[in-house]
Amino acid sequence: MAKSKAAAKKVLQSYSIKGTNKVVKAGDCVLMRAQDPEKPPYVARIESIEIDGKKKNVIVNVRWYYRPEESIGGRRQFHGVKELFLSDHYDIQSADTIEGKCTVHSFKNYTKLESVGSEDYFCRFEYKAATGGFTPDRVAVYCKCEMPYNPDDLMVQCETCKDWFHPACLNMTTNQLKTIEHFICTDCLDDSKRKPRNGAKDSSSLETKQPETKRRRRLSFWTLQ
Repeated sequence: MAKSKAAAKKVLQSYSIKGTNKVVKAGDCVLMRAQDPEKPPYVARIESIEIDGKKKNVIVNVRWYYRPEESIGGRRQFHGVKELFLSDHYDIQSADTIEGKCTVHSFKNYTKLESVGSEDYFCRFEYKAATGGFTPDRVAVYCKCEMPYNPDDLMVQCETCKDWFHPACLNMTTNQLKTIEHFICTDCLDDSKRKPRNGAKDSSSLETKQPETKRRRRLSFWTLQ
């Protein structure tokens, strides 16, 4: 007797998330239910959607995003609250585990958002799950602390050297910085003769958007600490 052939899988162009009116397709980013109900949903990018020809189950081939705390190096001070790493970890999941749709922005586009919603994330690195390596492996650093930019943190720009600084690294509060019209860092002050003038805030020097690139450092500097 000839063996019966396995039912072929059929590729679907889209899938309607159960319990919602949202439709997802290949290339979309989705929130997927975690096994532990106490944990936030996982984030993945859909590579393809298929239906099992025999069991009629819909499955999704996904590429996982990792949160910083899920990486080998763990979460660091410069990681944003909504930051994700696009990993090389591919998987197959039931479409039933999809809870909703989300948007993973590029780092540049994320810093331009006027407001960040609950379904907004950003990604600036690709992550190798087995080795903990990142692409790119170098990142721009700022301030006296020489840390990469965290879009959740407020920074102020020196009008002379054009570097950017965190208020805490200047032993100042955000409110104190807002009273300075022209900011000059201590390294640029000439024998303490040039003082910042107090007055109305100059919005061009106090920013929450992405600062200009100055110096770069390898990410392994932090992941190996």
